[in-house]
Amino acid sequence: MTSSNADSRPSARLDATPAWKALAAHARETRRRTLAELFDGDQRRGERFTAEAVGLRMDYSKQHVDSTTMKLLLDLAKAAGLKSRITRMFRGDRINATERRAVLHTALRAPRDAVVEVDGRNVVPDVHEVLDRMATFSRAIRSGRWKGATGRRIRSVVNIGIGGSDLGPVMAHRALAHYGDRSLNVRFVSNVDGTDFVENVRDLDPEETLFIVSSKTFTTLETMTNAHTARKWLLKGLRKATGSKGLPEDAIARHFAAVSTNAEEVAAFGIDTRNMFGFWDWVGGRYSMDSAIGLSTMIAIGPDRFRDLLRGFHEMDEHFRTAPLGRNLPVLMGLVGVWNNNFRNCSTLAVLPYDQYLSRFSAYLQQLEMESNGKHVTLDGTRVRWDTCPTIWGEPGTNGQHAFYQMIHQGTRIVPCDFLVFCKSISGLPHHHDLLVGNVLAQAEALAFGKSRAQCRAEGVPPELVPHKEFDGNRPSTTIMGERLTPHALGTLVALYEHKVFTQGTIWQINSFDQWGVELGKVLAKRIIPELSSPQTVTDHDSSTNALINYYRRHRGR
Repeated sequence: MTSSNADSRPSARLDATPAWKALAAHARETRRRTLAELFDGDQRRGERFTAEAVGLRMDYSKQHVDSTTMKLLLDLAKAAGLKSRITRMFRGDRINATERRAVLHTALRAPRDAVVEVDGRNVVPDVHEVLDRMATFSRAIRSGRWKGATGRRIRSVVNIGIGGSDLGPVMAHRALAHYGDRSLNVRFVSNVDGTDFVENVRDLDPEETLFIVSSKTFTTLETMTNAHTARKWLLKGLRKATGSKGLPEDAIARHFAAVSTNAEEVAAFGIDTRNMFGFWDWVGGRYSMDSAIGLSTMIAIGPDRFRDLLRGFHEMDEHFRTAPLGRNLPVLMGLVGVWNNNFRNCSTLAVLPYDQYLSRFSAYLQQLEMESNGKHVTLDGTRVRWDTCPTIWGEPGTNGQHAFYQMIHQGTRIVPCDFLVFCKSISGLPHHHDLLVGNVLAQAEALAFGKSRAQCRAEGVPPELVPHKEFDGNRPSTTIMGERLTPHALGTLVALYEHKVFTQGTIWQINSFDQWGVELGKVLAKRIIPELSSPQTVTDHDSSTNALINYYRRHRGR
């Protein structure tokens, strides 16, 4: 397999293609058609607009699509060269054009005998060498063989990272808590707000705490600020514990590990580079939860279950790579999203997991989707003339039902929804689970079909309340159902959304694998931070920023 030097450029402006124009015309023709009409006209609709793969069933029959819509969307995918671009990603071509990098998070979960080449070199052995070292380290922590500086076993693990070095591990830890070692206390620090660090270590014992510092460059401002604070906290606690005995030279090394590629900075911090776990520039941060960034996850659930997670990822990868576009779950999900976003003027997507373990899944997807596809220029640098990523948001049900579902049902904006649910409960409380599943199915049905004024009157609703109790319905949703939330199932679910993002980025002709939009604020922050303690009145910014800096300096106190 070979890698090309750069990504191919779009051959034509998206909204000028025949496929796009045909979809726009179709949207105008069908804009008044309701979901009720679609179901009335096709008694098998609930079966026909469903796809299954890798243990997931995706029902998109409650979306505003018909056979013509799906054909036209598939035509758009073909016109965008989606199949070719899928091949190029898996092959290791440099499809991240602005950074001239391959995009190979799929290699992180490839089996040992796979061959994935970057610049003519198979990277799979490197991946498994890191995974094997992670497994050895995790087993040492879990078994108690690894001792802290005072000879006590590690009982608390604190992951320090931000962005992709935090959101994925946090989500996975909560999602797979049922499978974790409950004797281990796993926590996460990300925000540079000191409250995050203080509250997470307040009740921890330094003698029994291990910090994992996750920063590829080991220079990330927020992460390294928290890491150095953790170092001071640890040394203070160990000195108090040991008194006059003093600390062993390797005290820091017994309580810190690193996920990084900067061995020099890691060693300067005091971490033994044998406990440094690397990853590669062809892994984007938001696609890295199954790399060494997942070390805290592996410690929590164990190496064998972490491998199950990787197998789930890989099986969805293979489905995405090989399945025909018309039966390909990530492709279908991505195309339905394009239809809603670009042709039905739906600017948000609510992701609503009916599983409390997935309480951070929507937050994880916010980065995955909005950092990937929140772009305003195409691959060739021209301004886009169509909407790209919608706003992603959501909370687990049934909590959300008693918060924001009012707006989804009766508000003035149409909000497409992804409902996620599993058939089998982990809690051991089947009655609770029946109530949960009954609610998610009822919500999807209510959104689709609503309640008419005639139905309200037939139920005896007082005339003055009929307008208030009427539900328009006709609000789209997709329901994704799996058997049980396991490490394998989580892997398939995350990979489903990863490849959906890729599908949409390809359609929109943007680069889903850079994130230049996060850079400007960082640059300005580096300029402002020293000004906050400067004795000089600040005048070099706009009048608002100057005033805020000077106000802060007068009132911050020390």
